[in-house]
Amino acid sequence: MQHGPAAIRLGVASGHDLPPLVAPVTHFAYTSSQTLQPCCGSSNSEARTKVRAFAFLGVSIHYIAYLDEFGHIGPFVSRQHPQHNTSPVFGLGGFVLPSSKVRAFATWFYQLKCNLLQFEIDRDGIPAYQWEKKGAALYTTTNVLKYRELRNATFRLMNRIERDGGMVFYVGLQKTHPPETHNPKSLYRAVLRESIKRIDQFCDARGAHFQIILDELKNQDDFRGQIVSEASIQMFGEARATMIEPPIQAESHLFQTLQCADWLCGLIGRVGCHQVLPDAYADLDWTAKYFIHRLNRAAPNSGIRRERPALGDAAPVEQPPASD
Repeated sequence: MQHGPAAIRLGVASGHDLPPLVAPVTHFAYTSSQTLQPCCGSSNSEARTKVRAFAFLGVSIHYIAYLDEFGHIGPFVSRQHPQHNTSPVFGLGGFVLPSSKVRAFATWFYQLKCNLLQFEIDRDGIPAYQWEKKGAALYTTTNVLKYRELRNATFRLMNRIERDGGMVFYVGLQKTHPPETHNPKSLYRAVLRESIKRIDQFCDARGAHFQIILDELKNQDDFRGQIVSEASIQMFGEARATMIEPPIQAESHLFQTLQCADWLCGLIGRVGCHQVLPDAYADLDWTAKYFIHRLNRAAPNSGIRRERPALGDAAPVEQPPASD
């Protein structure tokens, strides 16, 4: 067994590949007032009638979206800036899963975590069900390039979410406001609105409904209230009819599902940095080599709004291991 923070062990093969759940989502625009505006289209009334009909008949699927933050909510100037250098992107990401699959998925992820990082769990002396490895610490350049097991585990994770009828999900943007006009709370609310809109559209097309569980915002009681208010506006003012209640916040160390969302956000944050500033983040080129095509397929309703041209053709993607 290998030792150290990056110690990784894995013994189970990958799940089956599945096609995308839905067509790629339309892009959204980021305005100077820090709102995300759809470029085209909205759900039609016929689809919403189906939602109500399915709900009335008691056959509506219930989805749960587990979301965490990726990137950094503060301002960004450059990677070399002495203060504002953490990340050029910010967003919410994780996954969406039918509630009927959540229990089995949480157990599966717990086993994956234990197999992959058993040495660190034993070393820290914390019960495995409460122990968590942050995605930002897991998806480092050293870990990804050195440990094929981590890449394979990531492929398996995306495969499992797809196989269970869910999807990886993320919404974010490249931060362009200078520090003096940057507004973190407005940025968070804008990303949350766009996330609710896209998940609502996903559920609307399936005659389903959903709820969101967010990783807890610690020591921000006032802002938590603002998030509930913003979500309520989306539910009623914007008629996001498939969302059953405002987002719930929970502590990630108590929920395997939120820990999974954090892992995905660790990867998505790296992907976003390389996508929006490929020259400045050339050391993250492994995101394009190993993960971007798989992520695009697993997260069809997702995207990061860029101020710069998209990447060109990515390098070939590593093939996943054999199926479970």
